[in-house]
Amino acid sequence: MPLFNRTPRAPLEYAKSLWMRGWVLGVMLFLYIPLFVLMAFSFNDSKRNVVWRGFTTKYYGVAWENEQLWNAMMNSLTIAFFATIFSLVIGTLAAVMLWRFRFPFKGAVDGTISLPIIVPEICLGVAFLVFFSTIGWPSALPWPFNMGAIIIAHITFCFPFVAMVVRARLAGFNREQEEAAKDLGASEWQAFRDVLIPHIKPALVSGALLAFTLSLDDFVITFFTSTPGTDTFPVLVYSLVKRGVTPDVNAASTILILLTVVLTAIALKLQGAKALAQTH
Repeated sequence: MPLFNRTPRAPLEYAKSLWMRGWVLGVMLFLYIPLFVLMAFSFNDSKRNVVWRGFTTKYYGVAWENEQLWNAMMNSLTIAFFATIFSLVIGTLAAVMLWRFRFPFKGAVDGTISLPIIVPEICLGVAFLVFFSTIGWPSALPWPFNMGAIIIAHITFCFPFVAMVVRARLAGFNREQEEAAKDLGASEWQAFRDVLIPHIKPALVSGALLAFTLSLDDFVITFFTSTPGTDTFPVLVYSLVKRGVTPDVNAASTILILLTVVLTAIALKLQGAKALAQTH
């Protein structure tokens, strides 16, 4: 007698499964092969970086000694850090407000929050440029305050994505759990901290990673809001590629990609460990 009784698949189901797997594989290759090519050419022993001339790691040393690249990378990481923190707080509070309360013009507020997702980035960039030029945003401030305009712009277009992810998670929340906590003597803050926050924690991690990635990768809005001395890594790379992509730029890009992957893996690992601990 067989240990497992599996329903035999029809030939068309096998074909559909193979077709879907091939489609997914093709999409993944289309998306990630350019990244692997970039990483491979960071080891290319050629200044022109067009034809493979041999393996070398010297351009990582060149990138390490390039102060302009490192300043731009630190600017990008700093902006992404502050944008992620503030976007996470504002986006979570906005999602909870729209999910829990009823108030006049709620639909208008909801639509306004979603505008940065809908409006093209070029329009947002021009709007931020006009706004900060009008108020005369001071650029001669010590680091990192001289990047305040970029941070505010990044928060504006990042927090709606956090709110969207958190609201999707809140849609499956059983409000009776929160009411039961209040019946047992919990205050509003205690119910929020001990009942609601653990439920939306996966959404908080996902929203933070999404906001960090969007901020780190943004070019258009940053290009319009940056000032001399506040160039981010995407803006600097854009100015450098006009003269041709060199291996040291590829090396710095590879380091940034690996850093992002490592931080994402750590966040997902911690999230999985906490979820496993809660089940036991």
